[in-house]
Amino acid sequence: MPNTGAEGVSGDALQVAVGVVWDAADRVLIAQRAPARHQGGYWEFPGGKIEPNETAESALTRELAEELGITVQATRPLICVPHDYGDRRVYLNVLEVLDYTGVPAGLEEQPLRWLTTDALDPAAFPAANRAIISALQLPLHYVISPDCTDPSAWLAGLQAALQRGERLIQFRVRALAGSDRSALAAEALRRCHAHGARLLINGDAALARSIGAEGVHWTAAQLQQLSRQDVLAAGVSGGSCHSPAELALAESLGLDFAVLSPVAATRSHPEATPLGWGQFTQWVSETALPVYALGGMRPDDWDQARAAGAQGVAGISGFWV
Repeated sequence: MPNTGAEGVSGDALQVAVGVVWDAADRVLIAQRAPARHQGGYWEFPGGKIEPNETAESALTRELAEELGITVQATRPLICVPHDYGDRRVYLNVLEVLDYTGVPAGLEEQPLRWLTTDALDPAAFPAANRAIISALQLPLHYVISPDCTDPSAWLAGLQAALQRGERLIQFRVRALAGSDRSALAAEALRRCHAHGARLLINGDAALARSIGAEGVHWTAAQLQQLSRQDVLAAGVSGGSCHSPAELALAESLGLDFAVLSPVAATRSHPEATPLGWGQFTQWVSETALPVYALGGMRPDDWDQARAAGAQGVAGISGFWV
């Protein structure tokens, strides 16, 4: 996770450490804010203010001991969320709590609930917490399909990815047209649903609607023409970004996530200058969106990507075999 202390990228925003605490049933813990507090009455992920000279990890360990009576043993970064409420700017440093001792209890008399990630209702949370929900509902890998000249071979590649456990697939097929493309997309959706996976259609909201796909992945050029209503009507929305301005636009449109590229050099786009992890980290730290790293990524790069503030990694080569 990027260093986001008082002198970090988030400026004078209130630095907050936030913990996503899991139980053995794969549910996450949420707590209700006291009515008299800022954003009172909403539910939130537990945590609190980072004091001077504290890291996010040490602040979270202290806060969860005070609030819940548990001792944090291991964490990993999930997402950083800058948010301006108008009367207050916050910067949430969000960590997944992978291991802890003790039984969580509301030591400050705050109501607690355990919920599956699918049951988390963004409307019940402060606006800054809503990006955390998106991040929790997205996997570590975002698989982008290759183009298709042989539908049978293409479907075999999709089936292999699904059987390997991939759960978010982008249909990026341009070589086929008309009914052939629609039929392949429909069969891809059927197979995705059989494995509990979601399918997004690259750049084609009409096709997504016609087959009942979960949503659309918008190109960088399309982002310039979209309205928030277009995004809302599309279902789950991802977008391709290559600059801070495009990330800011994707966030303002209400996309669920973005893909930022190229992080490393790629054979498919040798002319593109790679960002490198340093630039990637800086740009991602300035957006509240979950962001996948794309460009030269392999499936096992997710750990390095998470350390740089990413949701995970995306790609074709190495993800679709």
